[in-house]
Amino acid sequence: MLPSNRLYQEIGNQLKFLLKSGTYKVGDRLPPERDIAETYSVSRTVVREALIMLELENLVDVKKGSGVYVVALPTDELSESDKKLEEEDFGPFELLQARQLIESNIAAFAASQIVKSDIVQLRAMLEQERRDLAENILSDYHADEMFHIAIAKATKNSVLENLLNDLWQKRHASKMWDKLHSRIQDHSYRKKWLDDHEKILQALQIKDPAAARQAMWQHLENVKQTLMTVSDSEDPDFDGYLFESIPVAIVSR
Repeated sequence: MLPSNRLYQEIGNQLKFLLKSGTYKVGDRLPPERDIAETYSVSRTVVREALIMLELENLVDVKKGSGVYVVALPTDELSESDKKLEEEDFGPFELLQARQLIESNIAAFAASQIVKSDIVQLRAMLEQERRDLAENILSDYHADEMFHIAIAKATKNSVLENLLNDLWQKRHASKMWDKLHSRIQDHSYRKKWLDDHEKILQALQIKDPAAARQAMWQHLENVKQTLMTVSDSEDPDFDGYLFESIPVAIVSR
């Protein structure tokens, strides 16, 4: 069995077995995500990641508003690129969950360590994000990334900074993340995320760890909800959660 942090691969391989066995043929529509999730007792986020995996292997085609259709049957041997995907790639929602847990606590700690020069740097990142939006530069997330990393730097803890850099490098290297983002047509969400960053900065400026933790948690929850919406082929309004938006254990510390 694959390790638990590759649960989406386990479900993806179960679906590939059904394709190989003839349960589904080219042109067939796969069952709705909800049914697959119930069959294997997993969340819809895991199913979503499994379907992205099959899409990257060119086995299915995701048609928004219609469903997921079989376009090819798996062969016995994976290509080198598919092997690399199974070995190294992380599910985008799994990665977001890790970021949500880690970055919310990084933000809380940063609130107790932050100094004026950190605030100046964060403000500069926000201004760059505003310029990018004003100039309709929607494919560049550099200022967004630098904002998050600057918060980790404000902790004055190089281990935390390196940890966050590693999470962003995993995002950059993820073909699954790229596939998810390729479906985004409406970029109005970027204004919401900028507002989220402003709230995080406000909490850091007043050195309020609880507020900083909650603001970061909610920001990454908003990111997750956006990606769930744009990647759902069946129900654009689906609002499933990996877990509670702001768990009591997180905000009450």
